[in-house]
Amino acid sequence: MAPSPSPTAPSIPSGLLERLRADAGPRGFLPFDRVVDRALYDPETGYYESAEPPLGPHGDFYTAAHASPLFGGAVAARAFEEFERLGRPARFRIVELGPGDGTLARDLLAALVPRMPPTTTVDYVLVERSRRLARASAEALLGVADPGRVAIRRADALSTDGPFSGFVIANELLDAVPFRRLVARDGAWRELGLRVGPAAVEWAEGPLGALPPPALPAPPRDGIVLEVAPAAEAILREVADHLVAGAAVFVDYGLEEPELLLGHPEGTFAAVRAHRPVDDPLAELGRADLSAFVNFTRLRDAARRAGLTERAYVGQAEALVRWGLPALLEERARASVSSEAEVRVRLAAKNLLFGFGTFRVLDLAPPGSAVATPDATPSPAAP
Repeated sequence: MAPSPSPTAPSIPSGLLERLRADAGPRGFLPFDRVVDRALYDPETGYYESAEPPLGPHGDFYTAAHASPLFGGAVAARAFEEFERLGRPARFRIVELGPGDGTLARDLLAALVPRMPPTTTVDYVLVERSRRLARASAEALLGVADPGRVAIRRADALSTDGPFSGFVIANELLDAVPFRRLVARDGAWRELGLRVGPAAVEWAEGPLGALPPPALPAPPRDGIVLEVAPAAEAILREVADHLVAGAAVFVDYGLEEPELLLGHPEGTFAAVRAHRPVDDPLAELGRADLSAFVNFTRLRDAARRAGLTERAYVGQAEALVRWGLPALLEERARASVSSEAEVRVRLAAKNLLFGFGTFRVLDLAPPGSAVATPDATPSPAAP
């Protein structure tokens, strides 16, 4: 079940290997979230800082936003709903967490701005940790900014400007937030990470470090691997601390914890290049995208503990339909310049509805909001 301890020759970029070795220190052991953090986000050698574009059809992976502009249009409809709920403010803030190459922002604004009153300014804030992706998103939005209608800026964090009202959107962010890997041994959980030596890196185990609540489940059997992401849960706490009114919508792939344990006993950690899984992820650190399924049981518990209220917790297809995707599809199909173009539009919409089967939408209201939650299924009871 657990990864093989066989060492991997360091074809890893030398700069990244040196940083991992320094992080590991004399013990030589690194919990896996620290490995992911370095491999993806290191400002000099991280994957997201690479010169080659990682996103889109010609990159290593694509998101729903790359599959069709209809996705951005549907998210725009959800944002407009929140704009009206807030009383049509003169300045409406949208914060996108992890905007990547700016595709979603571009499509969302293209669909949203024509619907807004001429006296309203959309304040679009891009929170992107990667410097290279921040530049890419800025380039994608060149020409979109319009004085008095659209203001676009980058921020280091959602909390940069303090408390605010508005709409928060994060599409495929949480799966790539640094995550820990735990392995069951003798009926208890241990930390799964890497031993970084002078000539190789290899899987290794260590004592379990501290975790925020809730308590971990009892392992069904030895050898099972479970991924958890306290960093993702911390993002929800940050939202709760700073979103005064409005909504926060998270779209990502994942499962509830019992489904992860029973259906994925080896864990869900994956490394991808050119849209294909990498055979030896350790050999491709810094050169491949790393991700794991979102543990929605822990994520929803973190939201509840932070005071956030679930407006909805549904599959992506159901959310898109509720946000008006069918009408958007017919509008775009009618505007197609040819029958072939119309077919492409309809196939892309079909992909959005049926090609993202494990994707869920978690729609949250800030603390203190009086919101009915008929669409939210109960979170597991906290210990």
